[in-house]
Amino acid sequence: MNAPLTAIIALAVASLGGPALAEPLSTDRPDFVESSLTVGAGTFQIETSVAMERRDGFGHRPQQIATPTLLRLGFAENWEARLETDGSLHERADGQSPHVDGMGDLSLGLKYHLPAPGPADASMALLFHVDIPTGSQAFRGHGDRPSLRGVAEWELPYECSLGVMPGIALNEDDAGNDYVSGIAGVTFAHAWTPNWRSFVELASEELGSAGHGNTQFSFDTGLVWLVTDNLQLDTAAYAGLNHSTPDITVAIGLSARW
Repeated sequence: MNAPLTAIIALAVASLGGPALAEPLSTDRPDFVESSLTVGAGTFQIETSVAMERRDGFGHRPQQIATPTLLRLGFAENWEARLETDGSLHERADGQSPHVDGMGDLSLGLKYHLPAPGPADASMALLFHVDIPTGSQAFRGHGDRPSLRGVAEWELPYECSLGVMPGIALNEDDAGNDYVSGIAGVTFAHAWTPNWRSFVELASEELGSAGHGNTQFSFDTGLVWLVTDNLQLDTAAYAGLNHSTPDITVAIGLSARW
């Protein structure tokens, strides 16, 4: 049995036996729009998955398999520290090309949950991240890349919810020139039961400025199963809406907390 699968099984077993915390697990995956909630002081949470990306065009069928992982540690009532990475990466350009293996960059971050001014207002959060060029040569980005995102969520009638996430990022191109890009996402979710929910979403991981970056758009959908208050399983699909976005990405994820 390979190491990632063994680790995922171990996480699931450990979480099944853990004590329930004050509220059921709230995660930042599998949708692109982050949750507005933090994990809570003294709580550690891991959110991980296996994701396969496929792109067709120009006579090639590139494929990438990644293990995106987010670690979250609450150190105050409304604050958490975050470490995020695409994890182990395996990429093949087409059926004949040799594959490339490596590790993705690390991203260090903080999330702050803004106290709600009133019961009818949105639940909001701010996230600050810095992507650091720590990955393997084939997957390493250029320079430190800070970003700032804001999240707002509203509870709607009939067990529905709406979330929006605008943001801004500072990137560096191949020539070493800095440029600014946007981040945007809107998600709509419905809870079918206390343990099952689904979502649909429009997302842009990068809104490139003129002459820099690649604007990406995707339509995302997925299903989430809250196995226990401390353990979640999910599956999602992300369909690219323009030529700069992978045609299809599918993911199976697991999240757990202690």
